Amino acid sequence: MRLFKIVVFLSLILLVLFIAYTLISTGFFRTIEPTGHTTIFKKVPVKGAEDIMVSSVDSFALISATSRVTYPPEVEEIGSLFLMDLKSPHYQPIPLTASLKLPFAPHGISFFKKADGNYQVMAINHIKEGHSIEVFELMGKQLNHIETLRDASMIRPNDLVMLDENRFYFTNDHGYTEGLGKLVEEYTGIAVSNVVFFDGKEYREVADGIAYANGINLDRKRNLLYVASPRHFLVKVYTQNPDGSLSFVENIPCGTGVDNIELDTEGNLWIGAHPNLLKFNAYAAGKREIAPSEIIKISYRKKGDYSVEKIYVEDGSEMSASTVAAPFGNLIFAGNLMDEKFLILEQK
Repeated sequence: MRLFKIVVFLSLILLVLFIAYTLISTGFFRTIEPTGHTTIFKKVPVKGAEDIMVSSVDSFALISATSRVTYPPEVEEIGSLFLMDLKSPHYQPIPLTASLKLPFAPHGISFFKKADGNYQVMAINHIKEGHSIEVFELMGKQLNHIETLRDASMIRPNDLVMLDENRFYFTNDHGYTEGLGKLVEEYTGIAVSNVVFFDGKEYREVADGIAYANGINLDRKRNLLYVASPRHFLVKVYTQNPDGSLSFVENIPCGTGVDNIELDTEGNLWIGAHPNLLKFNAYAAGKREIAPSEIIKISYRKKGDYSVEKIYVEDGSEMSASTVAAPFGNLIFAGNLMDEKFLILEQK
């Protein structure tokens, strides 16, 4: 009887410690204090604009949007890619995929400007059949589908970054996609997701041991690859090697659930983030009406020398569950998980 009581007592202690760890590590106790660094310039009525990428050279934004009623999808969801001409003062999204003849629910996106001046575009696609990467060519304001890429390495792809027309990295945000393994992974924060590299012929894992590998981007000038780990509130920094392999440099603690990563012309990182992951999960499951949003800027100079600045923080009243912050001049294009609109913010 005494042994039974000891076992029960120790089990209760472990349970309390686990609950405390989960609450602390997901930002449950964080106070949301709005910053005064930005004002809302425009609200753009596009639902679920989860990823946004800006071309500073040709002054346009590409927007990936899906309603995301459920994930994984229980019904075939309809999503779109939009183009926004940033030279126009109206900032109107132009649909690009209305005539696409395949199920399309885009997630992470990337593009690469080719020698002929057109852009090759890639988009993670989540449909009932499974996961794929759709490849397009963007010519002006016309988008043509080229091919569909599928591979067993696409466990649960989240985001990608193109090196050129044929090579790219993508993240898998889970190592387990169902059952107890998925539940344990999400609530304990075990680091079992990864980064995969496609060299134009073969797919291979180049980084592992990441907790919910999410946004990914490449600083081409410095050969640095950045990967967001929202479950551990980190951005992981790697050196890109000539063969596509990665060498780990360091972790950048961010204090928030970092999502997609965009770079400005000076190499600074702009990240949409979730300061409270439990509220984010409840919002994504339809159990909360709003979830807090945050945008941070990371100035990374060298190993051990960086700064993290809060640019935009609010409780979700203006926009819930921010996922991306794409800078363009004095503007920030801030997307989200499944709001009815996204925000264009103006920096003060």
